[in-house]
Amino acid sequence: MAHKVTFIPGDGIGPEITNAARRVIDASGVSINWEEVEAGEAIMNKYGTPLPEHVLESIKQNGTALKGPLTTPVGKGFRSINVTLRKELELYANMRPAKSLPGIESRFSDIDLLIVRENTEDLYAGIEHNVGDDAAESIKIITRKASEKICRFAFETAVKQHRKKVTAVHKANIMKLSDGLFLECARKTAEEYPEIEFEEMIVDAMCMKLVQAPENYDVLVLPNLYGDIVSDLCAGLVGGLGVAPGANIGTEAAVFEPVHGSAPKHAGKNKVNPLAVLLSGVLMLKHLEEHSAGEKIMQAVKRVLGNKQAVTYDLGGNVGTSEMADAIIEKMD
Repeated sequence: MAHKVTFIPGDGIGPEITNAARRVIDASGVSINWEEVEAGEAIMNKYGTPLPEHVLESIKQNGTALKGPLTTPVGKGFRSINVTLRKELELYANMRPAKSLPGIESRFSDIDLLIVRENTEDLYAGIEHNVGDDAAESIKIITRKASEKICRFAFETAVKQHRKKVTAVHKANIMKLSDGLFLECARKTAEEYPEIEFEEMIVDAMCMKLVQAPENYDVLVLPNLYGDIVSDLCAGLVGGLGVAPGANIGTEAAVFEPVHGSAPKHAGKNKVNPLAVLLSGVLMLKHLEEHSAGEKIMQAVKRVLGNKQAVTYDLGGNVGTSEMADAIIEKMD
């Protein structure tokens, strides 16, 4: 069966890396009809907005999107494109795996973490105002509905992926009401999954323990702000944002994207490695139940990384973006 997927090339290096990933995905044998739409800073003059309504409609209709990095215009009154997408499409769960890959330099090895971040509220709701001329106030929103939803997602994902432990990360020792509510929801949800080990961790202690002994952790579930920070920390444990995939999951739609930015200084140079968006594509294939295609790509990626003969400069090689994609395709069984 052919899947219809919205394809958003993105800004800066986006078109280069997303098209490389698209070629690899197509070569895996999976049948995808790509519907290409434009979004981001590059289309401002054409549409007067970085996120035209037809982009949202395409994702809503197809249910799945692969997206490159987007740049939100600065100083023009537009809120973050990524935040808007998550709000409009109710993409309540952000999923960020951090997994060691062969040939990727890191201080650690054999890391296999999954960060599950609540994606719709907390301080990222953007509710803030000035208090006179010398102060500003941001309001942190934590709701029972959103907390229960993300905690259930984390435990269900742990079961589905045969993982053993979920750690709820919080600051309820200080924010006793907001983070306290999140922690209460995590505890209640954990009771429904006795086969999964559950623990609680204060966020600052969690950061310390992740850089001391990341192998002790499995699935982390966090409110929005902590999830943003800790997921980048975990990306650093396995080589950085250039190898960090991401998924934003909702009830009706899912958007898969690299974690890194658009890197405009490298745009058009066929220079940057396409792994983050390609690995996001692998997450997309698993979401579409195309597990064999996803595994075929992963094995080819590992073969290419293992010999370092066909990787980009940031991975220690000297080939271009498209040439690295060619090498991955060539290594597919």
